[in-house]
Amino acid sequence: MSGMLAGKVAVVTGAGGGIGRGIALAMAAAGAKVVVNDIGASLAGEGTGAGPAQQVADEIIKAGGQAVPNTDSVATRVTANNIIETAVKTFGRIDIVVNNAGNLRDRVFHKMSEEEWTQVIDVHLNGTFFVSRAAANYYREQESGAFVHMTSTSGLIGNLGQANYSAAKLGIAALSKSIALDMARYNVRSNCIAPFAWSRMTSSIPANTDEEKARVSKLQKMEANKIAPMAVYLGSERASEVTGQIFGVRANEIMLFSQPRPIRSVHMSTGWTPEAIAEIAAPAMKHHFMALERSPDAIDWDPI
Repeated sequence: MSGMLAGKVAVVTGAGGGIGRGIALAMAAAGAKVVVNDIGASLAGEGTGAGPAQQVADEIIKAGGQAVPNTDSVATRVTANNIIETAVKTFGRIDIVVNNAGNLRDRVFHKMSEEEWTQVIDVHLNGTFFVSRAAANYYREQESGAFVHMTSTSGLIGNLGQANYSAAKLGIAALSKSIALDMARYNVRSNCIAPFAWSRMTSSIPANTDEEKARVSKLQKMEANKIAPMAVYLGSERASEVTGQIFGVRANEIMLFSQPRPIRSVHMSTGWTPEAIAEIAAPAMKHHFMALERSPDAIDWDPI
């Protein structure tokens, strides 16, 4: 099969539906052999099964591509290793890892349980580490490879009732940058996508007030398969010089996100006291303080 990813082998986690399904299908259409990973559970973690992963793999095969399903969890080192080993044993190598698997346990922070915190961190942040770490050994040996991680504006900017998800997603952005730095010598690239799309993940967003209903209406206009072209590009050799970046994809719009850098500095030659900070430093920097914004406040224009 010819295409931008001809000869490549890709693993896409959480590929049984939504954004992951779109990425798996697009990578196969671009010539990649795909491991379709999905545990087949609900967002709440209820029920598991091979159905979703098998269905997407069958769809790829029916279209003339090559794919194999996998139902291992990303949330432990052993099972994450199994996901990568499925690629190597079935197709002989691994070239692209898309860390897309996710879950939600939304709760306002002061009511969030330890279990709700841990379950989200385990899947998003630990899962991204475990799957990436399993692939890193092969990437280093072959001196090539690409990681595409899903972050979120919930972490990059902020959102209500998602302390667990926000922390995990911002952690993924930092993890991606560290991977990019540590593995650049082996020609390994690592980038993030912050996807805007209507899927199972976003369908849990409340729509009770007029404001919430308007937000959901906008989200429903953003198709999950619109994320796939960027993932395919980042996995391809056409993106060989792109690493350590954070992109946003929303309908027909692509954004490049800034990353934290100093924006203001104040100096006191004799050293700072708490009083001097209150009287001089804080007022000097106050104009540059970031507003207490949520994602829809910062990105407040309609999808294009």
